[in-house]
Amino acid sequence: MRIYIHVPFCSTRCRYCAFFSQALGRNADAAASPLVQDFVDTLFMELAHWADRYGGVEVKSIFFGGGTPSLLPPRVVGLILDRVAKYFTLAPKAEVTLEANPESLRGGHRVTHFLTAGVNRLSIGIQTLDETLLRMLGRPHKAADSLHAAFLAREAGCANIGLDLMWGLPGQSVRQWLQTLKDAIRMSPDHISAYGLTLEPGTALERDVEAGRLFLPPERDQSIMFMEGAALLEQHGYLHYEISNYARMGFQCRHNMGYWDGEEYLGLGPSATSTVGQRRWTNPASQTAWDERVRANTLGNDVEELSLETRVLEMLMLRLRTASGLRVKAYREMTGRDFMRDHSQLVQALHENGLIRIRNGYLRLTRSGMLVSNSILSNLFARTVDVLRQASAIGGLKPPIKEKPEHALTLGEAVLAGGPIVRDVRWPKT
Repeated sequence: MRIYIHVPFCSTRCRYCAFFSQALGRNADAAASPLVQDFVDTLFMELAHWADRYGGVEVKSIFFGGGTPSLLPPRVVGLILDRVAKYFTLAPKAEVTLEANPESLRGGHRVTHFLTAGVNRLSIGIQTLDETLLRMLGRPHKAADSLHAAFLAREAGCANIGLDLMWGLPGQSVRQWLQTLKDAIRMSPDHISAYGLTLEPGTALERDVEAGRLFLPPERDQSIMFMEGAALLEQHGYLHYEISNYARMGFQCRHNMGYWDGEEYLGLGPSATSTVGQRRWTNPASQTAWDERVRANTLGNDVEELSLETRVLEMLMLRLRTASGLRVKAYREMTGRDFMRDHSQLVQALHENGLIRIRNGYLRLTRSGMLVSNSILSNLFARTVDVLRQASAIGGLKPPIKEKPEHALTLGEAVLAGGPIVRDVRWPKT
């Protein structure tokens, strides 16, 4: 089982962010904030609630996400981890990740205290090392803070440091992106996440782009950013193990790998999603509503029963994001059908265009395929839905061979929002 803890606090709201969070203010003391104190109290009650149902289950990884979890006092993070260990069984060498903004790690040996509290992996949200782009994104730190944070983390003895970066930003050139990667590599992180910017509806950044006040890089430049960026990272020893993630050997994020492998997990905190067995629910995206739900003991009442169709689509989406790809046999185990026969025309077209590889029973996206993965998945989803519904109508669809026990805890953050959108496949330009 995996545990995700959503900490919904930031010093300020970034202009591209659509996650649920509350701004405390640039100079606010999180330890003295009534909002933070109430959050911790309710979180302890939520942990106790789930301990009654899943107490003793082995926890392989814990991920503090947000928001900016590093705003929490290290002592509080330690208390939360102690409570998890009390209610559940922590696996030997369980991975414990804390997301952190660079400016939140300054002063008072905070990194050392987080490590003492039980954190063993830091994911530092740098995003960019260009001062102009940092201001455009609304980030509360400067480039020098990022360099300092990475240095402090390593000096404190953190043996697993990840950096989060973004490409495809308004006004960003290919040269700027590659320079950011080179500077990040000099910081010697163990893991680098390189995300292409997604304009989330309702965010300030999306409004600026829609209004023509900001302009995204041309599509060709974005393609070069992805392809050349991936090549540069691999040249320096970072394995491209998932569309947006690179790691030195042995430093892949085990928590996120659990999501992509379809493992189940428990989400705690406002807006967090859980999947238990074939049931999924999401906490209210409001601290007040979440608190009321916890106190009323009604967590998990609004449950979505995951259909076979949804589970198959999620398996395709998640497995094809990774470098290992989709084990074709898993499709047969889940549906009783032959993947290659169901999708023969699409597979042939993708293979002829160099977008997939098929070897040893696995179907993988090539790097060019990863670049247009959204289009590939949209077409794959449409065909899969047609096949499954036709098979179901004539009784040719069987349930999964193995059902996980109800107490087993899977994935939650990659929920399909509605039906697939069918788009023409856009082949990468050479």
